[in-house]
Amino acid sequence: MLHEQIKNNIKEAMLAKNTVLLETLRSMVASFTNELVAKNRKPNEILSDPDALTVINRLAKQRKDSIEQYKKGNRQDLVDEEEAQLAILETYLPKLMEKSEIEKIAKNKKEELGITDSTKKGMLMQALMKELKGKADGGIVKEAVDSLF
Repeated sequence: MLHEQIKNNIKEAMLAKNTVLLETLRSMVASFTNELVAKNRKPNEILSDPDALTVINRLAKQRKDSIEQYKKGNRQDLVDEEEAQLAILETYLPKLMEKSEIEKIAKNKKEELGITDSTKKGMLMQALMKELKGKADGGIVKEAVDSLF
């Protein structure tokens, strides 16, 4: 289980005195606990892997948003910190699909659904996101869909 693995990695990070890794792992475990409580489960339970990945994805997205904001504010010190945490989070996430793969799937799905005009773009986007959930970045899927029209 991913949740247990991350809890064990905290001990290793403490022994290695890796503060960035330790801080990131602790925030992940705290988020797992919050997720359990939000789902009316006991805080000491273990999240299933799909639920844990959803939480990690959410944390990674938050880091990406923060990086963007800190860059706008010229705070390179905070950008570096967030990027280091994001790199750690990404080690626990499955590898996302490349843009070329997504474009092929989008093209096939467009033909499969018989979509010919851009008014049905939302329908195509929804079908693709359902199929590619957790496998592809939503922004890249949107770019692929936009390039078809």
